[in-house]
Amino acid sequence: MDSVPSLELKPLIGLSKDQLLAILVGVPKFRATQIWNWIYFQGVASFDQMTNLPKDLREKLKENYSIERPQISNHQKSMDGTQKWLLKFPDGQEIETVFIPEDSRGTLCVSSQVGCTLTCKFCHTGTQLLVRNLTAAEIVAQVMVARDLLEDWPTKTENRKLTNIVFMGMGEPLYNYENVAQALKIIMDEDGLWFSKKRITLSTSGVVPMIEQCGKELGVNLAISLHAPNDDLRTKIIPLNNKYPLKELIDVCRNYPGTEKGQRITFEYVMLKDVNDSESHARELIRLIKGIPSKINLIPFNPWPGSGFERSTSARIKEFSALLEKAGYASPIRRPRGEDILAACGQLKSESKRVVKHKRDPFDFEKANIS
Repeated sequence: MDSVPSLELKPLIGLSKDQLLAILVGVPKFRATQIWNWIYFQGVASFDQMTNLPKDLREKLKENYSIERPQISNHQKSMDGTQKWLLKFPDGQEIETVFIPEDSRGTLCVSSQVGCTLTCKFCHTGTQLLVRNLTAAEIVAQVMVARDLLEDWPTKTENRKLTNIVFMGMGEPLYNYENVAQALKIIMDEDGLWFSKKRITLSTSGVVPMIEQCGKELGVNLAISLHAPNDDLRTKIIPLNNKYPLKELIDVCRNYPGTEKGQRITFEYVMLKDVNDSESHARELIRLIKGIPSKINLIPFNPWPGSGFERSTSARIKEFSALLEKAGYASPIRRPRGEDILAACGQLKSESKRVVKHKRDPFDFEKANIS
């Protein structure tokens, strides 16, 4: 294996085919295609493994470029089989990536930022203010690390261990759209990692101006972190709602490319005890999304230290789901995965920090006057 990635070596991971050809000055196009294939289809981690390249070219690549993965700072495995990797990049910043195995598929939860632009009150990542965006290389590398550890190379069409990708890790993907889009184009490339857009879901808290562009340019499945059926409540737990209120968000969802053909949008709804889980909230939610091909994922709140929230009771969650099902909306209750290693939805966080002059305000139930 080549040396640990450094800031001096130029990374080839994360480059488009055209960018790869441009940076490899003097390298014939067919050789660049071979290098692309070795990186993304075969998944090699060393230029020495690119056996159909001339030795002098391999030496030149080793001297100037890197295809190394991030360092794995920590690897945890849950009792339920979920795995969480803490990945460190050359500048010392860290993010978390989670693999969730199931009988019929294996899903990788990918991060898009170190920390998060947003401060959603129920989300652990939201307590870690944004440090920086991840590059396309750092996003793609998460998939490659997972494939390394799962021994899921070379790329194949059947019997994959990693079958699905969700952008539901650390960060707001649409506030890092350029890098996320470039990474996804590499991830979906048939000559490389080759994931169908039908097996990729991008989750956003509602960055309205970017949602339409995402649909037209990438065509991946869309998930909306909704979590409340009205503006007053949503603004209190998701401050982004001040900028992009529900009317704007729901309107752009109605027009998301593919919905006219029946492609469903997923609305994610974390169940918070005595906050958003009443019968009236369920009926309000039904009215809000009326006419949109959709399903509602009900997510039992996953506790984290100092959150101030509690999970709705199982009975309440089932009642809420039944109301949605009766109205014609599939509303599966997500089974918490990886709770014992803080790998469940809303629990991801790294120790990377940036210096700030103000603190995140704690959630005040009494002041919020939530019913």
